[in-house]
Amino acid sequence: MDFTTQLLIAAISAGTPLLLATLGGILNERAGIIQLGADGLMLMGAVTTCIVYLRTGNLWLALLATVAVTAVFGLLHSFLCVTLRANQTMSGLAMTLFGSGLSAYLGKPVSGIPLPGTSPKLHLPWLEPIPVLGPIFGRMDYLTWLSLLLVLVLHLLIHRTSWGLHLRAVGDNPATADVMGIRVQLIRYSYVIAGAALIGLAGADMVLAYAPTWNEGLTAGRGWIAVGLVIFARWNPLRALFCACFFGALDSLGFRIQLLGSTVPPYFLKMIPYIVTILVLMYLGYRNRNKPSGTPEALGVPYIREQRF
Repeated sequence: MDFTTQLLIAAISAGTPLLLATLGGILNERAGIIQLGADGLMLMGAVTTCIVYLRTGNLWLALLATVAVTAVFGLLHSFLCVTLRANQTMSGLAMTLFGSGLSAYLGKPVSGIPLPGTSPKLHLPWLEPIPVLGPIFGRMDYLTWLSLLLVLVLHLLIHRTSWGLHLRAVGDNPATADVMGIRVQLIRYSYVIAGAALIGLAGADMVLAYAPTWNEGLTAGRGWIAVGLVIFARWNPLRALFCACFFGALDSLGFRIQLLGSTVPPYFLKMIPYIVTILVLMYLGYRNRNKPSGTPEALGVPYIREQRF
């Protein structure tokens, strides 16, 4: 297997949690709610998966528990931002801090204990003999396939269905959507909760396929990269796929460079994806300074329904 194929496999593996978290962020922000709690949600998803999987030995029960726990966090974020109309930025930051602290506390008893298994892989024997495609897609795990399927489903949902039209209407102009009979609060609650669950699955993927044990601060700030990728992808699921794989490749590149015998300190190599995230956002901001950004127009703006007589 050549270097390029190995890098592509590593890029998809490292990009899967970023993709799941980015898709979750897109659902949140398409509904008009800022999601800065991605890192805390990923940590809670990771620690929940570890604890339940180690206690029960049932992977699917662990994933179900992860979805449930992070959905509760999404419900809390919805209640604060939609019902109480709290500052969305502060609510998201509070979720990150709370999730980071709670995951560190809950994860102490299981820290460093290897999981009884990893994410099962879907074997496609008919695809494996094909050069390049076979090694990449012939043995991918279920969560990676789920993330790829979600890209297609969410793209069609947002751009090709009436549900997606309602979602975009709520994110762009909730007052007009309300006048048209669309239940703004219900849609915002639904998509914020669903988005939080997807971000939780991103954390689960990190401990199942990326680093099969719990350690405090496991995500190493990848939730913040996902926040940047939502903007980089311009709130589009298809763009999110390519962005996540690109940054997954950057994340894996440092390790591959070390294998080639590079004398560059590993700490500098680990900085590559974070530095590139900052540079890309700066470049996009400069290039699109006179163009529509694609940001949902009501993003971060609480909706106050007028009294009707």
